[in-house]
Amino acid sequence: MEASQSALIVTVPEVEPVVAPHRELFDQAASWGVPAHVTVLFPFLPPAEISAHVLDTLGRAAATVPAFFVAFDRLGWFADRVVWLAPSPASPFLRLTAAVTARFPGVRPYDGAFEEVVPHLTVGHDHPVDVLKAAGEAVLPRLPIRARVDTLRLITGRPEPGGSWLTRALFPLG
Repeated sequence: MEASQSALIVTVPEVEPVVAPHRELFDQAASWGVPAHVTVLFPFLPPAEISAHVLDTLGRAAATVPAFFVAFDRLGWFADRVVWLAPSPASPFLRLTAAVTARFPGVRPYDGAFEEVVPHLTVGHDHPVDVLKAAGEAVLPRLPIRARVDTLRLITGRPEPGGSWLTRALFPLG
């Protein structure tokens, strides 16, 4: 099946072993084949609109943000619906989002649904709060998790189970 959506993410393989068992149960994106990540921009452009020019522009945007080290050192919550890991520092993720949206002003994070973009790595969402709390408590003793971020990733796929999301391009940070 042809991809219907695209996203710009930073994958964090160092976090995957800690969150994968919880994401498999409580994060729908994991069933789509999306690895543990911090979202930079979703949704991005429809896959059919991603041209060589778009890819070149994304590469230039990524190059404006230097590679950086990050620690996932605490849990965060969006109301009682989403439990997530907080990156520290969060500012480089915000700079990546700003660099991309400056070049693609018609594309807004989360379609403009939120006034503030909060960089995060989802552990689970849209399950009973006691289940999400248990997942968060299971992850907490394994923090902090440190990683080096040096790549922005463009993925495309369909929002359905079966691992349809694939990497379309990688962009090195500056």
